[in-house]
Amino acid sequence: MIPTTTLELLWLAIAYALLAFLLLCLCLATRWHWLLKAVMVVVVSGFFLFHHQVLRGIAGWPADDALPPRFVLLSAVFDEPSPARHHPGAIYIWVNELKDNEALDLPRVHRLPYEKDLHRILGDGIKKARDGNTQIGTTEPRRGQGGLPWLRPANDDKVQIKLSDLPRAQLPEK
Repeated sequence: MIPTTTLELLWLAIAYALLAFLLLCLCLATRWHWLLKAVMVVVVSGFFLFHHQVLRGIAGWPADDALPPRFVLLSAVFDEPSPARHHPGAIYIWVNELKDNEALDLPRVHRLPYEKDLHRILGDGIKKARDGNTQIGTTEPRRGQGGLPWLRPANDDKVQIKLSDLPRAQLPEK
């Protein structure tokens, strides 16, 4: 993962502004067909929007990606739904992915749709973590999802999250 800071994002925005200025000069100074000029403007603008979306995932914005199969729960923030504001709510969960029973260096924040049961499970896990019991999370597909998986929409990957205490390390005898 590439650590991206605000200063680096500023330099990237300046570089894109310079590229857009150079494209404007090129479009005004040449006698190319207007269709070619329009295609160049659309391609540069589209690339900027695509790159901006990619950088949002790197720069610390919540990821809509699936949670890793095993992780250490670090924290969670609950944004409860509000029907009056037509706000569906969300749960933001900070995790460290576990690979080979080792936590990766950088935590990642994931955005999950709000569910009362998930709010309760994560809230209990955070209370246990504050008491000193590190929480290990696992994800499993929810039971009862009928039909063939390749027929379901791509964003319909609902998983069940389970939390458990990290086992205490066994010290060798003296």
